[in-house]
Amino acid sequence: MAKTVPSMDAWLAEAKAHPDADKVGMYLTHNGVVRGTAKARVRAGAQDTPPVTGMTFSYDREKMEAVVAETLRMDGITYVRAWLNEGELAVGEDIMFVLVGGDIRPHVIDALQHLVGRLKSECVTEVEKSAV
Repeated sequence: MAKTVPSMDAWLAEAKAHPDADKVGMYLTHNGVVRGTAKARVRAGAQDTPPVTGMTFSYDREKMEAVVAETLRMDGITYVRAWLNEGELAVGEDIMFVLVGGDIRPHVIDALQHLVGRLKSECVTEVEKSAV
């Protein structure tokens, strides 16, 4: 069963109340969702892949926490938060929310890219499902 999706408005309010909020000049968010087009088609151009009907999604909490902590140590980054769903998810359902706050745009963009990339490549397991 999917977990309760967090409120990005609540996350931003919490981040702006954080003791280091005065060091932040930018917040970036990421909301990953289950896509109806297979990863093989989108990333590798495999045109013969059937549409995705859902996904089995899981993650390693310890690895996720380590990646979040590592991202928080990046230059200029003062706030990082991540939430990952789990279970059987339908197309359009949320799989991930990430919030990164930092001093300047290049630092925050780099941190967001680092965090999402590492979460996707090292922490999660995604199994796409199709009707075929």
